[in-house]
Amino acid sequence: MAIDLADRLKNSAFFLRGYNVTNLGRSAELLEHPAYGPTVHRWLDETGRFASDILHRKVDLIARVRNRQESVLETFGEDVGLIVAMELAQIELLKQFFDIHWQKAKMALGYSLGEVSALIASDVYKMQHLLAPTLSMSPECIELARNCTMGVLFSRGPELSMDAVRKLCLEINTEGAGVIGISSQMAPNTMLLIGQGSTVDRFKQRMHSLVPEQVHLRKNPNRWPPLHTPLLWQHGLQNRAGEIMHTIPGGFTTPQPTLVSLVTGKASYNDFNSRDILNRWIDHPQRLWDGICETLSAGVETIIHVGPEPNLVPATYQRLSDNVTAQMKRGFTTRLGRRAMTQLARRQWLTKMLSSRAILLRAPFVEHVILEDWLLEQKVK
Repeated sequence: MAIDLADRLKNSAFFLRGYNVTNLGRSAELLEHPAYGPTVHRWLDETGRFASDILHRKVDLIARVRNRQESVLETFGEDVGLIVAMELAQIELLKQFFDIHWQKAKMALGYSLGEVSALIASDVYKMQHLLAPTLSMSPECIELARNCTMGVLFSRGPELSMDAVRKLCLEINTEGAGVIGISSQMAPNTMLLIGQGSTVDRFKQRMHSLVPEQVHLRKNPNRWPPLHTPLLWQHGLQNRAGEIMHTIPGGFTTPQPTLVSLVTGKASYNDFNSRDILNRWIDHPQRLWDGICETLSAGVETIIHVGPEPNLVPATYQRLSDNVTAQMKRGFTTRLGRRAMTQLARRQWLTKMLSSRAILLRAPFVEHVILEDWLLEQKVK
């Protein structure tokens, strides 16, 4: 039976996705839909025309979606427009066809670029104004990405120390052969690093001087624009973005619904501080774990994932749910014996967190809705 989002809205959180190596999802189906198509067409057309002005070349997002042309590094600027347009279109479709107003949800969050979309959807800024900094920086982000590698740092045992990871990154940076930084804290045992040249390899070679032996680092084969890292200091990108933010209209409205920033990991926005938070958004790591804990602490029962093919955030919730479920089955009943205690010990980070944050026990009971799938399942005229 289809989930009734209207009935669940007051205990729901919207989670808007960010940039990924695939960014189309089911956008073509939504564009071709007899009812949804005009709204999707309008958002893609308007965003494409604005992106064309900023990038000084033709950006046809409608053709991009119709032709099902997936992302490559060189299309990063277009992808920024595509993701934001589709997220805003999906939110409007909820209101237009189902009378579901996202402002009535318990809260909203946006991972990376999703936080920009959330501020636009909340009428804090107009789309054409808030996209200007990110679009204008996209050519330099592409160039920086050509020499960058993403590393997935994870532990099968203890919690990772942010301070220890930062310290090693700083030591590597001072050697003058490339910069590396934390891009996101996915969970207490998982972080994403992005580094230039051989910095990720050097981090791996030396990391056990600061982190336990159970910690591993796996390199991602794709190229990633180094958002949310100190690499954005190069070319003066942070200052350039801040300068643009000072002069764009808007920014004097408190976001509705309550917007949890992944820059701070808290509901930090008020009616005037969004420029400051967004400028830190450029080079500060994404605090995804803190955002997830905020949803659980607030009693959220349904997470509505917005955007084309959201996968990173749903997968993070799923891993947490699986770990909590396994821990409850294996670790909390001493009569299960030595094998259970061994399994418990292997998840030291979770054991520690469960003792201090019982809210994590709610994770297996939160339902997740992929909004583009939900929209296409509905019968509308």
